[in-house]
Amino acid sequence: MLQSMTGFGKSSATFSDKKITVEIKSLNSKNLDLFVRMPQLYRQNEIALRKILEKALDRGKVECNINVEAIGNNSSQKINKTLVTSYYKQLNDLSDELNLPQENLLQTLLKMPDVFSSESEELDDEEWEGIVKVVNEAIQKHIEFRKTEGQKLMDEFTLRIENIRSAFTEIPKYESARIDAIKERIENNLEEFVGLAKVDKNRFEQELIYYLEKFDISEEKHRLENHLNYFISTLNENQSQGKKLGFITQEIGREINTLGSKSYHADMQKLVVNMKDELEKIKEQILNTL
Repeated sequence: MLQSMTGFGKSSATFSDKKITVEIKSLNSKNLDLFVRMPQLYRQNEIALRKILEKALDRGKVECNINVEAIGNNSSQKINKTLVTSYYKQLNDLSDELNLPQENLLQTLLKMPDVFSSESEELDDEEWEGIVKVVNEAIQKHIEFRKTEGQKLMDEFTLRIENIRSAFTEIPKYESARIDAIKERIENNLEEFVGLAKVDKNRFEQELIYYLEKFDISEEKHRLENHLNYFISTLNENQSQGKKLGFITQEIGREINTLGSKSYHADMQKLVVNMKDELEKIKEQILNTL
């Protein structure tokens, strides 16, 4: 199923005195650009976490945030009471000596160096296994988000391809007039610069046929039809194929450009412009397709 590279997933769980929240968000990118933010306690397992994310998310600019919130009275952050008392006495003496107000003394104390200290913690296997479970839940929600956005992209691509096909099917009605216009222009130029009376008609017909063959668009029409069908079949594959769709889009563009260069008919050129417009809208969204 088609997936967008834009996604978001969030999951939370509680472990003893902690609430662990994992958020994963992504935007489009050619390759996988992975950014992981986590508390220092979990850094030892960052490589393992990256492997989990890389395997599941494939491509995109992905940001994974693991946040820890202390619950209840337990917290690794403690106030260094001895140091605060020392700071207070020194500041109090200084304020008396300089006759300074003491209203904001507590705020000043809390900003002093080393007032807060962290008790050292060790990460146990059970807690890490729980975190991995939360990460996997966030990944699944993220993938579901991508699939929902991917369905919107799929509807958009189908509409644009059918618009191209609709314009493409209008081309044959102008082919006869296009050939007549080219033939008439050649004859008019010969009449103006040489004079038709001086032209060998048999040789002229041979040269005209050779010249008109260069403007034949049968092959371009056949290839364009195949590319449009291939795009739709790739779109409906079980696995998202953003890169492959991008390559097919390039081939569609080549055939449309060739049709434009060979058109020599105002109405046919309008159809080509419409097809190019629809193709550009596809190209814009392909960049965000996984």
